[in-house]
Amino acid sequence: MAKVYFYYSAMNAGKSTVLLQSSYNYQERGMRTLLYVPALDTRAGLGKIHSRIGLSSDATTLQTDENIFHAVQKEHLKAPVSCVLIDEVQFLTREQIKQATDIADTLLIPVLCYGLRTDFQGNLFPGSAELLATADNLIELKTICHCGRKATMNLRVTHEGKAVTRGAQVEIGGNDRYVPMCRKHFKESLCAKQAS
Repeated sequence: MAKVYFYYSAMNAGKSTVLLQSSYNYQERGMRTLLYVPALDTRAGLGKIHSRIGLSSDATTLQTDENIFHAVQKEHLKAPVSCVLIDEVQFLTREQIKQATDIADTLLIPVLCYGLRTDFQGNLFPGSAELLATADNLIELKTICHCGRKATMNLRVTHEGKAVTRGAQVEIGGNDRYVPMCRKHFKESLCAKQAS
């Protein structure tokens, strides 16, 4: 039986690196993988997955109204697919996550999902919430806060490094806009912002 895996973490834990390594492992054994990334994430270029340590690969972009099950089913009919890997999965809709579970349950293809659990306010992304509810395996990838503790939160910052407490849930950015922090320092940063 194929499963859906959700690899989640705060920013900068190496999610894209692990995704690219997993895809390579399949391909090295002659197995076909399909890589997907939400179309709105263009930091590495449209249809690209890029890790901070320099690994990269082409990927198929997904629009929010696109049916990932139908896309994979079509590709699987052309040539067998051994694994589907999705980067920045938090940006998928709940419906697309349900379609991803259909890939595992109906097409019997494992689906490996990589993304953030929560946004800059500590709230679940819709795609992540659906995965937390329906994935077969939840795997936390760890990174650290500046204090050395495990980072579980993503602090959005201004260009001056000040905490941002309001705004749209989705704002694409990297190290220039987000800082991984432990819960304690995340809360302290938000309180310092409110006090100023």
